[in-house]
Amino acid sequence: MTDKRDPATILSSARPDADPALGGLTPPLWASDTFRWPSAEDKPAYDYGRTVNPNRDMLVDVLAELEGAAGGALTASGQAAALLALLLVPASAHVVAPHDCYGGTYRLIRGLEDQGRLSATFVDMTDLDAVAAALARETALVWIETPSNPLMRITDIAAVAALAKPAGALVIADNTLPTPLRQTPLALGCDLVLHSTTKAINGHSDLFGGALLAKDAALVEQLHWWANAAGLNAGARDAWETLRGARTLALRIDRQEANASAIARWLAARPEVEIVHYPGLADHPHHALAARQQGGPGFMLSFRVKGSAARFLDALALITLASSLGGHSSLICTPATMTHRGMPPEAQAEAGIAPDLLRLSVGIEAADDLIADLARGLAAI
Repeated sequence: MTDKRDPATILSSARPDADPALGGLTPPLWASDTFRWPSAEDKPAYDYGRTVNPNRDMLVDVLAELEGAAGGALTASGQAAALLALLLVPASAHVVAPHDCYGGTYRLIRGLEDQGRLSATFVDMTDLDAVAAALARETALVWIETPSNPLMRITDIAAVAALAKPAGALVIADNTLPTPLRQTPLALGCDLVLHSTTKAINGHSDLFGGALLAKDAALVEQLHWWANAAGLNAGARDAWETLRGARTLALRIDRQEANASAIARWLAARPEVEIVHYPGLADHPHHALAARQQGGPGFMLSFRVKGSAARFLDALALITLASSLGGHSSLICTPATMTHRGMPPEAQAEAGIAPDLLRLSVGIEAADDLIADLARGLAAI
């Protein structure tokens, strides 16, 4: 028997020992914002809720075990986790980021650049020559997002990390889409891994949260310092509820991925569909890399139809038009006007985000029902 546990076991068995008073199977919610000191000189392990909280620590421990991290910080949102990562960057330092990253990440990096706090180069992360050229400048941080949102491009994490390390840059990967059940970037050379726990890790579309985990213990200490100093830490209830949602992550990801694979194959065979972006399809340009780097193709895909995307969306009855992802219900959106509207049109065009591109986050509904709904949409165009 090895010490390494299966992710499903890590998630389902998290800390029934945390209620020594009553022995509850579910860990308690420690809602108190402050804790008693034994004396004015003796600081307890938990003193003030903004700084430390048992529920946050419990969720961080679970995520760290899943990711192979030394620890990390739990934040109030995924964007707060992104900001926390950028707070590690020295003033006026250079950041290299994907040209097709999540719109909120693009907006945050550009906003900090406009303030003169950093400089940024956005590149196609699938082009290693472009990455190397960007790293010719002294660089503090390389930001990876794979699969990319919304075009499902796959970045070779190990190759990019190998280019970044000699340049002295920290490497961060946004692992929100694959989750640690399908991809572990720290094992591939990254220093930091980011999650919007709002998405699949919670999985129930009812709260916000983020996590930033580090491979090195010294870097974890920096995360704790900045999260406390900037007031970015998550609340106890959100941490408690996120762990409750994460219990079923392994089951949900398996179901969502199986549904997405069936839908992607079905869409790819339809004459009304222009193109499907899904790493699980054999004709995806990064199919082989995805199969090598990830434990599965995931629950997200995007596509374009030959006709009116608006008519297609209007005809859907089961799949909801909304901008989030990773929850139990299937959601569809047009990134150009929704999730990536913070990117100017020229940046969207450079990233390949067409105005009629549709992004589908596949839920746990029956695959046949989802396909029937998509067929209803195609019939309308």
